[in-house]
Amino acid sequence: MAGHSQFKNIMHRKGAQDAKRAKVFTKLIRELTVAARGSPDPDTNPRLRTAIVAARQANMPKDTMERAILRGSGGADGDNYEAVRYEGYGPGGVAIIVEALTDNRNRTAPEIRSAFSKYGGNLGETNSVSFQFEQVGQIDFEDPQQKGEDLFNTIVEAGAEDMVEEENGCQVFTEAKSLHKVSGFLEEKLGEPSACKLVWRPVNTVAVNEDQIESLLKLIDLLEDNDDVQAVFSNFDVDPEVLKRVLSS
Repeated sequence: MAGHSQFKNIMHRKGAQDAKRAKVFTKLIRELTVAARGSPDPDTNPRLRTAIVAARQANMPKDTMERAILRGSGGADGDNYEAVRYEGYGPGGVAIIVEALTDNRNRTAPEIRSAFSKYGGNLGETNSVSFQFEQVGQIDFEDPQQKGEDLFNTIVEAGAEDMVEEENGCQVFTEAKSLHKVSGFLEEKLGEPSACKLVWRPVNTVAVNEDQIESLLKLIDLLEDNDDVQAVFSNFDVDPEVLKRVLSS
């Protein structure tokens, strides 16, 4: 019986992993499809180039990527997705921006509103919280070919605005309009980035306590679990020990 129970647990974990991977693919396929509307050629379409990098990082099969690009560029029947941004406040007054790609606003909006309400938040109007963020380009490198001062000098030479160096990589921030120019320069110097995207970076942060961060993380998880949601950004600040305790509970 113990062996049977262990097998069930393994299969349950595998099922959960497969479901999570399928959701990631769903979001990436939508982005590839929408990005390809501009041009199916990644050399002339920076957004598509970014989407392809993300799909490769997720180990998406090449034929799946190609079908999505073909659908978006008009070579096959495709869904009419549109980009929608939702803004609101979560527990503790934390500002939240939700970016979505949807083929049905009448489905997506109530689902997003319901998620906010479930965890003590409120969905607001467009631009109700975005003034607390700035949209910037973010380029991630998991293992850049340079470190320390050499890395910093290359970042400056590329024209980036900021860098956060971590133990296993770095994040580079640049003006939104310069994202692909800076990314192309850095790729020649540091290798292929693990991500290249536009993000909403907080201008100021809101401190939250243990109860608030627990509800806030549940809200963010629920939002990210929605197939229509591409990305969620927030401006919370929490003590690392508190966050570690909440995540391990």
